[in-house]
Amino acid sequence: MKKCRVLIAATMFAALSASSAFAQSSRQIKFIVPFPAGGGGDVLTRMVAEKWTQMHGVATVIENRPGAATVLGVEAASRATPDGNTLGTVANSFIIHPNFKKLSYDPLTSFEPICLLANSPQVIVVNSSSPYKTLTEWLDAARAKPGELSHASVGPASPQHIAFEQLKLMAKANITFVPFNGNGPSINALLGGHVTSTFNSYSSASSQLKAGLLRPLAVASKTRIPPLPDVPTVIESGVKDYEVQPWFGVYAPAKTPKEIVTQYADWLSAALKAPEIKEKLALQELYPMGLCGADFAAFLRKQQEDYGRAIREANFKLND
Repeated sequence: MKKCRVLIAATMFAALSASSAFAQSSRQIKFIVPFPAGGGGDVLTRMVAEKWTQMHGVATVIENRPGAATVLGVEAASRATPDGNTLGTVANSFIIHPNFKKLSYDPLTSFEPICLLANSPQVIVVNSSSPYKTLTEWLDAARAKPGELSHASVGPASPQHIAFEQLKLMAKANITFVPFNGNGPSINALLGGHVTSTFNSYSSASSQLKAGLLRPLAVASKTRIPPLPDVPTVIESGVKDYEVQPWFGVYAPAKTPKEIVTQYADWLSAALKAPEIKEKLALQELYPMGLCGADFAAFLRKQQEDYGRAIREANFKLND
């Protein structure tokens, strides 16, 4: 009789284990990406999703929901059931938009921050035929000829636009901003001699920089970047405490169970450390961050403070 009970218990344990394994392998996690397919945030999310499937046997699906400058996708994620089956990818716009419009969500209270994944270094560049060899020369010329120099970037009210306005204020330089609907068009305008400079991601400008068509004046990150070891930062060029870097992160809807959030943070950290992910990120000129949980939440709070201050100081308007 005792052997029978042991056999039954072992059978039940095996069945439960199999059921648990099946539930894990059959589970499907949806990432809502508020960007069009093919962009940096989309590519990064797909890398992570693919790695999750390999590492944990969890099926993942990517749902691109672009529109209203990422607001549509973020709203959709905020309304999802907080069961761990729906996550969202975000970037700087997540923090910026509440400064300009009323939204159905709050970036700091409507979500559970999981991990800051990666950032994208930004660089200030001019045409190779430009007379300006350094950021200091460019800023000095702008101060000598207020409003005559022009600067192209994505905008209006994009992270790059706000970063540019912040630079103008901190450097006390008057430069005309020219908005474009993408990094490519702004670079084309610079190559065509229609603007004096542009503020762009290194990945967008790298081919023209390598070909000698554009000249880098400074990088906007806190430290120099490996592809441009001889190009100083904006801080090194004399603008104290200036640091800008577009970033990408992952969050869950508010009230998602803490144990699930912690598990996903561990998964994301492990995925970012995988050699093949590091290689793929390098090809996209993205730099892994791996800031998770409370550290990511603190980062978001600081971003809210910094962007809010920059927007107020630059006197941005709702319809700019």
